[in-house]
Amino acid sequence: MVSAARPAAALGAVAAWAVLYSQLVPFSEWVVSLLPVERQSRLGEALAFFFYDAPKVLLLLTLVVFGMGIVRTWFSAERTRALLAGRREGVGNAMAAALGIVTPFCSCSAVPLFIGFVSAGVPLGVTFSFLIAAPMVNEVALGLLFALVGWRVALSYLAFGLMLAVVAGWVIGRLKLEAWLEPWVLRIHAGAADLPRTRPTLGERLVAGLDAVREIVGRVWYSVIAGIAAGALIHGYVPEDLLASIMGKEAWWSVPAAVIVGIPMYSNAAGIISVVEALLGKGAALGTVLAFMMSVIALSLPEMIILRKVLSVKLIAVFVAVVGVGILAVGFLFNLLFA
Repeated sequence: MVSAARPAAALGAVAAWAVLYSQLVPFSEWVVSLLPVERQSRLGEALAFFFYDAPKVLLLLTLVVFGMGIVRTWFSAERTRALLAGRREGVGNAMAAALGIVTPFCSCSAVPLFIGFVSAGVPLGVTFSFLIAAPMVNEVALGLLFALVGWRVALSYLAFGLMLAVVAGWVIGRLKLEAWLEPWVLRIHAGAADLPRTRPTLGERLVAGLDAVREIVGRVWYSVIAGIAAGALIHGYVPEDLLASIMGKEAWWSVPAAVIVGIPMYSNAAGIISVVEALLGKGAALGTVLAFMMSVIALSLPEMIILRKVLSVKLIAVFVAVVGVGILAVGFLFNLLFA
């Protein structure tokens, strides 16, 4: 049983969140005023950016994770497998990509999820649609993009991200590359689905939201701070002309360059979003910046290392190539649409 105190604490935390969020600008200016720096200097601009964005992104992250922690009480890895198993390609790819939004599994979950999906009879291409959408088109990316750059960009990102996940998964499925899985993965038999037997109460759902905040925010907050610090340095010190020449609207090669630069990096949507905001503020092209963001989130080198446990090098190469081409297309399209 869940005591009444914890749901009440959850509701109180939401009210406190609203108060804190409304005071972000005064807080950042107050902190900078206490420091021995000139407010209009490069350092002053960087510090003001950091002390505004750090609490803002962490508050947004906390709210989104809390909400999705509640949503996830309707979903589990086992239920997700059950929903996708036996689905036809096309329909299955679309369902998998959509489920990727509401089941925000991190890259460290890629291996057990991949094994579970394949062993449950989920087609390989459908599984890849989920693995592409889950980190790239998740609720954190959409929520923060909406808050930082507006609903048009967020909805466009959602549409193109889902399309990329569906098309890339379908292409990989059409290639029939199951033989390129590691042999031990193919030998695994599906276990019984461990679905919830009782429906959670409202109090239990609120507690699940708090638990999600403690688990997820507690695990990624340092990468969020690191990303915001990088964004603050870009905002305060990187010359606008330099970024315009590298990632500007007229530099056609900036999109593939952004993808190449992004792949070796590692971050989640919350950690990279402040860098995205800083780059956009410096005049970088929207499509180029989003291509960079997608490559960091969906094609990071650490995630490829994890997936190597279940995928052959050849299959990883196909995955990177197909998704990379899709990211390039999204980058060029965004540059055209939002020029």
